[in-house]
Amino acid sequence: QVQLQESGPGLVKPSQKLSLTCTVSGGLITLKYYYWSWIRQPPGKGLEWMGAIDYSGSTYYSPSLKSRTSISRDTSKNQFTLQLSSVTPEDTAVYYCARGMPRTATLRRADFDSWGQGTQVTVSS
Repeated sequence: QVQLQESGPGLVKPSQKLSLTCTVSGGLITLKYYYWSWIRQPPGKGLEWMGAIDYSGSTYYSPSLKSRTSISRDTSKNQFTLQLSSVTPEDTAVYYCARGMPRTATLRRADFDSWGQGTQVTVSS
C-alpha cells in the first residue's frame, strides 16, 4: 500500500517561507492517473485543500492560496513539496499530504485514498 510521510520545520517565523516535503513509498508519484495533494487543518477548524500535483507534473491550487502556494516534485526521490510564502500566524495548522483530489468544493476525507500522518507547523515569532 502507498504510504506518505510529511517532513519539514515545525516552527516558522512570520513573513518567511514554509517548505514541507511529502515522501511517498509503495507507489510512484508518476503513476497514472493519480493526484497528490496538500491539505491543512488549523486548530479548531476543518480541513482545507491547498493544492495538488498530478502524475504528469501539472499543478492545481486553491484560489484562496494560489498567490502564495507552489507545489513541485522530485521524481527521482518520489517526493513532492509544498512551499507557502509570506506566512502569518493564521497559517498555523497540521499539514497533510494525501493521494487524491476533492470531488466537490467541500473537501471529504474519502476523496483521498491515502494520507500522511500530518505534521504540526506553528507560525510564531
